[in-house]
Amino acid sequence: MDLHRTALAAIHERLGAHMVPFSGWLMPLRYTSDLAEHHAVRNRAGLFDLSHMGQIELSGPSAAAGLDRALVTLPSTMGVGRARYSLIVTEEGGILDDLIVYRLAEEEFLVVANAGNREVVLDALADRSDSTGTQVIDHTFSRAMIALQGPESEAVASTLADVDLAALPYYSVVTGTVAGVPALIARTGYTGEHGFEFMIGAEGAEAVWQALLAAGDERVEACGLAARDTLRLEASMPLYGNELTEQITPFDAGFERLVKLGHDFVGREALARTTATFELVGLAGEGRRAARAGSALFFGEQEVGRVTSGVLSPTLGHPIALALIEQGHAELGDRLQADVRGSRLPMTVVETPFYSRTR
Repeated sequence: MDLHRTALAAIHERLGAHMVPFSGWLMPLRYTSDLAEHHAVRNRAGLFDLSHMGQIELSGPSAAAGLDRALVTLPSTMGVGRARYSLIVTEEGGILDDLIVYRLAEEEFLVVANAGNREVVLDALADRSDSTGTQVIDHTFSRAMIALQGPESEAVASTLADVDLAALPYYSVVTGTVAGVPALIARTGYTGEHGFEFMIGAEGAEAVWQALLAAGDERVEACGLAARDTLRLEASMPLYGNELTEQITPFDAGFERLVKLGHDFVGREALARTTATFELVGLAGEGRRAARAGSALFFGEQEVGRVTSGVLSPTLGHPIALALIEQGHAELGDRLQADVRGSRLPMTVVETPFYSRTR
């Protein structure tokens, strides 16, 4: 199968990145080492190519109402310049995707979807919107998306942006320029760190990427998918296909707060009569062996759930995991055992996120 290449693919190859297929795209897994890139983001700043993510724009007088019908949240209540995390579900209430909605103007929204679900989300948004009052356009292949994440990200990006990044609240978006390139600048991210995501025309991607690397001097390091995964797991951010699937409802995943049953949306009737079967919890282990996705979890001799994501945390130095546990076996402090290649490893239910930085 032919893989899509982002506007930055040639740069990744020149930097010596290990390139891998990911959700239909050729993407950098790492440039140097997973640990080095992870620690670069936690301590300085990391630069990520996110151009594989779906960028779907909805505009027109019915755009807000269409998104209200499509999503479990109420985008119509968002102020211009704000961003909101949301979910789109099936008629039966299973999660089709998790996404971020940006309100760019009164009648203009941008939805950023996961790469592997882009077509599903695009079709669902078109089907659920008023075709006479909403225009739905997929900009994924004409745009790029670059993230700069880490404690040094604001200082670095501020030297290139023509807007006051320090004044930009978390989960907000503004129009500006970066290195002279027109951009949507969002204070969002998937690492648990301070940071920004820049959405730009594909033709300007190389200039922005190179400028951010140069402005950061030794403070900015190119980072790949592997580091992004360990960073998001430490921050307890779900990954579609692991924590979230069509077989999991928002209630199972702990997103009750997002579901606004007071409005009409596709999947509402199913969710209105649904209760959680599972609970998404954080687990902390001992030693150096990590329980990976798919590892069975036991309470005594009873199997009570499965690990959805697990890793030896580079920041914390011990194993961590997210897991879907049957209701009634997920109280804080509960001791479970993870089956790792036939051995039972103790894990304790703990508060999440595992790691957070004060914003």
